[in-house]
Amino acid sequence: MKPLLLLVLTAAALCAGELQLTLPPVVYATPDVQMSLYHDNLVLTRTPERYRFEFRCDIGKNEARRWTVKPADSDVGDHPIEVQVKDAGGKVLESGRTVLHVSPRKAGEGRNLRLLIVGDSLTHASIYPNEIASLLSRPGNPAWRMIGTHHPVGALPKVSHEGYGGWRWADFLTRFDPKPPEVTAGPLARKATSPFIFASGDGRTGVFDLTRYFKEQAEGRPPDVVTFLLGINDCFGANPDRPDEKINEVLDKADQLLAAFHKAAPDTLLAVGLTTPPNSRQEAFTANYKDRYPRWGWKRIQHRLVQRMLERLSGREKEGIHLVPTELNLDPVDGYPVNNGVHPSPAGYAQVGASFYSWLKSRW
Repeated sequence: MKPLLLLVLTAAALCAGELQLTLPPVVYATPDVQMSLYHDNLVLTRTPERYRFEFRCDIGKNEARRWTVKPADSDVGDHPIEVQVKDAGGKVLESGRTVLHVSPRKAGEGRNLRLLIVGDSLTHASIYPNEIASLLSRPGNPAWRMIGTHHPVGALPKVSHEGYGGWRWADFLTRFDPKPPEVTAGPLARKATSPFIFASGDGRTGVFDLTRYFKEQAEGRPPDVVTFLLGINDCFGANPDRPDEKINEVLDKADQLLAAFHKAAPDTLLAVGLTTPPNSRQEAFTANYKDRYPRWGWKRIQHRLVQRMLERLSGREKEGIHLVPTELNLDPVDGYPVNNGVHPSPAGYAQVGASFYSWLKSRW
């Protein structure tokens, strides 16, 4: 495990003013893999185009809607980034700092990586797991294997995971259907019952048992890394004016699931993706939800959820918990179709995969 330069963020640093400029401690990158910080994903505003975003870093460049970099091998190491948000007149409204960590191209070469991917419909689509697999298949990477019972139609031959549409953190802890095996066998069974829950002796109740899951799906050995990308279904219906009560409940469930994994697999790295931002288009939310869930409502909830995840889960590496800034490197315009509020386009999913891959390279 490689040492990283980490910054300790206080609540004030996470929420400095009305724009609530929010940055993770570290952003991860790898040679020849594009990594970006989209302006709209950094702040809480309906109109990011009204502000000037300025970045100070010894690599990368600032464009109309993002700061972006495709590192070279000579860029390996830590690069501090300073961000300033200014009004049209040039007055600094908010500022913040993070670190870009560029891992070597051959990080992990000659090792073995056993990876379990957990998530909701974004994972079920299998596009970002496919991208992780494609990037890991490049020269200079560890030999890899994905663990999981779910292999949807869109998954590549070696790609499997535990990602199910509509699922929340709590579902992986509690979801169980007592119907007999002849009714629940096959892919539909996993939609009714958590892959980590098994029927008790009488078949009426479910028992959460990661050790059994590892025995049956991973030759009795825990995975080296488990990634999680959840939170949309948990918080989508929260009150955007008072989201913290719901977010606290959700993060309690996240803590329970992460603690269960750490207990069953104390040497496993648990990589939690920060919940992804919305499509920039209100019409996409209108197409999906009519007027029930507007884009600005979910943007407010999602931004606050990311802040709370940073507050609650940062600095817990001794518990196996690591944060992956999947919310930054996702284009809220070109990374989404015009008619979907929360599910990215193939290009956007690939950006999520690149974020997880770059984090993996930093730790493996």
